[in-house]
Amino acid sequence: MNYFSFFKDGKGLYCLIFTGFLISFSSSFGRELDRHSNVYFQQNKVHGTVSDGSTPLPGVTISIKGKTNNSSITDYNGQYTINALTSDTLIVSFIGFKTKFIPVNNSTKIDIKLEYDTTTLQEVRVNAGYYSVKESDRTGSIGRITSKDIETQPVTNVLATMQGRMAGVNITQTTGVPGGGFDIKIRGQNSLRNDANSPLYVIDGVPYASDAIGSYYTGTIFPTLSSPLNSINPDNIESIEVLKDADATSIYGSRGANGVVLITTKKGRKGKTAFTVNASTGAGRVTQFLKLMDTQQYLEMRRQAFKNDNIQFGSSDYDVNGAWNQNRSTNWQKKLQGGTSQIYDIQASISGGSENTQFLLSGSHHTETTVFPGNSIYKKGGIQFNLNHQSENKKFKLIFSAGYNLLDNNLPTTDFTYDSRTLPPNAPALYDSNRNLNWENGTWINPIAILNSKFEAKTNDLISNCMLSYELTKDLFLKTSLGFTSLDNKETRIIPSTITNPIYNVSPLTSSIYLNNTDRLSWIAEPQINWSKEIVYGKIDILFGATFQNQRMNRFFYSASGFSSNSLIYNIAAASTTRVLLNDETHYKYQAFFGRLNYNLNQKYILNITGRRDGSSRFGPGNQFANFGAAGLAWLFSKENFMQNLSWLSFGKIRSSYGTTGNDQIGDYQFLDTYTSSGLKYQGSIGLVPSRLYNPDFGWETNKKLEIALELGFFQDRIFATAAWYKNQSSNQLVGIPFPGTTGFNILQSNLNAKVANTGIEVTLQTTNIKSNSLKWTSNLNLSFSQTRLVDFPGLESSPYSQQYRIGHPLNIALLYKFKGVNSQTGLYEFEDLNQDGKITFPEDRQYIADLNPKYYGGIQNQFYFKNLTIDFLFQFVKQKNRVFPMGPLGLMSNQRQSTANIWQNSGDTASYQLATTGYNNEVLTRDYLFSESDASITDASFIRLKNISLTYDLPQKLSPVKCRLFLQGQNLLTFTKYTDGDPEFTSYGFLPPLKVITLGVQLTF
Repeated sequence: MNYFSFFKDGKGLYCLIFTGFLISFSSSFGRELDRHSNVYFQQNKVHGTVSDGSTPLPGVTISIKGKTNNSSITDYNGQYTINALTSDTLIVSFIGFKTKFIPVNNSTKIDIKLEYDTTTLQEVRVNAGYYSVKESDRTGSIGRITSKDIETQPVTNVLATMQGRMAGVNITQTTGVPGGGFDIKIRGQNSLRNDANSPLYVIDGVPYASDAIGSYYTGTIFPTLSSPLNSINPDNIESIEVLKDADATSIYGSRGANGVVLITTKKGRKGKTAFTVNASTGAGRVTQFLKLMDTQQYLEMRRQAFKNDNIQFGSSDYDVNGAWNQNRSTNWQKKLQGGTSQIYDIQASISGGSENTQFLLSGSHHTETTVFPGNSIYKKGGIQFNLNHQSENKKFKLIFSAGYNLLDNNLPTTDFTYDSRTLPPNAPALYDSNRNLNWENGTWINPIAILNSKFEAKTNDLISNCMLSYELTKDLFLKTSLGFTSLDNKETRIIPSTITNPIYNVSPLTSSIYLNNTDRLSWIAEPQINWSKEIVYGKIDILFGATFQNQRMNRFFYSASGFSSNSLIYNIAAASTTRVLLNDETHYKYQAFFGRLNYNLNQKYILNITGRRDGSSRFGPGNQFANFGAAGLAWLFSKENFMQNLSWLSFGKIRSSYGTTGNDQIGDYQFLDTYTSSGLKYQGSIGLVPSRLYNPDFGWETNKKLEIALELGFFQDRIFATAAWYKNQSSNQLVGIPFPGTTGFNILQSNLNAKVANTGIEVTLQTTNIKSNSLKWTSNLNLSFSQTRLVDFPGLESSPYSQQYRIGHPLNIALLYKFKGVNSQTGLYEFEDLNQDGKITFPEDRQYIADLNPKYYGGIQNQFYFKNLTIDFLFQFVKQKNRVFPMGPLGLMSNQRQSTANIWQNSGDTASYQLATTGYNNEVLTRDYLFSESDASITDASFIRLKNISLTYDLPQKLSPVKCRLFLQGQNLLTFTKYTDGDPEFTSYGFLPPLKVITLGVQLTF
């Protein structure tokens, strides 16, 4: 190149001179600029401590404004370190506190004090199933508890964590034996069938069948069949939301008629890897025993019975004829159910991750014994994994979760509660001097001989879900949820010959075994598309999706008996007789299309419309599909201009909803004409017998729901109250119609034109009573008034249900005789003769109605935070009536309550109880039966119970680099009640009530 040619003309010379000037200027300016940039753009290592003014806060996120690849998390001392320029601004954020923006300037040490966010309550996003919504924007009724509430309770079942904590959710524990079941009703009973009132359970987006997996042939220790929810570990749960009204549940269509329980497991969080270990040990005991007669009172009653019957002691009357020691006195309640249940828990988890990928892996193990004699043990363990990932551009997201749980139950085959209450107090000792079972010369059946019989249950449960989503545009999202569940349950009950007195030389040929194998597989796929757009004055959200679900279940119940040796009792091939009790396979298919339209106008007026078209294989052609939908409205009147001057009102909302849901909880193939194996041979072949009639009109049960609610927040939501009124009406009831035996069928599955209505009022109140740097006190109250009524039932008087229901009254009622007292001359119970025919007859005189539903129920929770100490306690209360525990006629060879000692003896006596009999006076026995079926058997069972208390102390971080938390927890500690027949909450007679439990534990985080 000829450089000289560049300067041939004058312009080139001028350009050279100008360029030289620029070079000279830029050189001097650059030196000055570098001097300033060394200060302004200098990168420093900024550090400090984040606290709430008194206590360091671990887990606080510190990031740089405008930079997504630079962030830090405070450690367990609240300390952080981050690289930042002097021109940067720190963003400090933590759940429950206001986000702070702090310029770095020239500082290298910045200590930060965060302020509590008083508006958090309405900003929390609530899981509504297929979508989430801010608490302030929801139009439906959704109850919620979080891991903060769950972790304070020493319980092993998900449903136990919810007791007393949610308005409109009534939960009763059916037994205190580990592995038992629970009864849950959300806003009352909608269906006439008790087994059709269970809610839908959804775990991480996967529906989880709540159908009982046990068998009455095997699980004889439980009053109800086992619940598969036992396998879910409450410690793995992040939150539980309960959807109650039509607006919240109708998007689930037929599956949401009785409410929806959404269970969300814990997820990993970004930050450095953390390892946490929880270990605890505890003990459980029976809350309350009955006050029974001692030996002297009991023998006095028995002798009076013989005197009344005018007979002498017989050879088999061992308690009074001298065969048994008449000075012996045993408290059989303490002997047979007064033991201590030992509880051990350990759980470990590791979690962490980057900005785009987070993970959590946890494992747990639980063991628990019973309060009964023997070495029974209940074991439960599992592993939980969660992975969250998003692409660098944040358009693609993946959430994967899987939980695998194992249960190993080894229990006696009977509950000792009934024996402990009825055995005579002078009955013989359980063991002889050589520690062998005492049979007292064959004069009694030793109750603990049944310990040679065993109930064993093993359950393997897998729940997995994968959620994939992609952002096509800023406003358009695609999402697919894929779920799979697998449950394998095996139960065994053995009855060896060793449960009988050896003196009878009973051989193993009488030994038997019962087995129950249940396998259930289910998969679900739910593609969804969501469009969200900011429009003029508001925002619109539209969701469309579909559900494809398939479930297959196999059940095999069988028994075997007649063994040559008890050591072969588990070998079915060694049995001389085998019998198949049940062997079936059911296949359930479900598909649906659903949608949601939500419009939010000016953050004041919200419209939410949901709809679903369901198809179920449980109904015949022409009835398999049905449509369900709902509309919800909300008005945030606190955001209106005319409300802005009210400084004391921080939030105000009126919401309402109306819609329909359905119910297909009737079992599979109920509409078909089916045949069952007879089990009998004819000409060498096993025959078939018809077992069900075909009903082509068998269709959906429908439920219409209406709700109106008011929500108010005062003084920056330090006082927040809600009040809701609802009415649900269920019709087209799926109830079997009994047939006379002459037809060859017991029942015809059909839809009854009966209507059931549930109405109620729910009130909640949350208050922050004290909030300072060192002390915080919050309270939560929930109160529910609920009433269930049978509105209509055509032909009830002539139907088989005529003595079970009454129009205008609740479903859970008892029709009773009216008790008048004890006749002072005859000593017999007397009852009101309604039809005036001179005798007490059924059903004419058994028409007194007793309502056994709770009048109201609720809970009061208080939480105190004082520096490193946290105290949390919950009182549960219920206003209700319940039955008195039936203990049989007075005077038999069975113990009685001390309160029944006031027995009629002579003419003219004023007594509370009729004369005693040894069983020879039929009139007395008849009157005793009438007494047990009269209003005298109903008593006030209201109670206030200290349901849960938790004390937690975080050791100061100065003492140890490891974060250490100590906790003491109690369950069912105190009960205030007039009920004297044991546990007032409990309704399963003859079975162990829930236990009083105290646990002590430690949590270490590294």
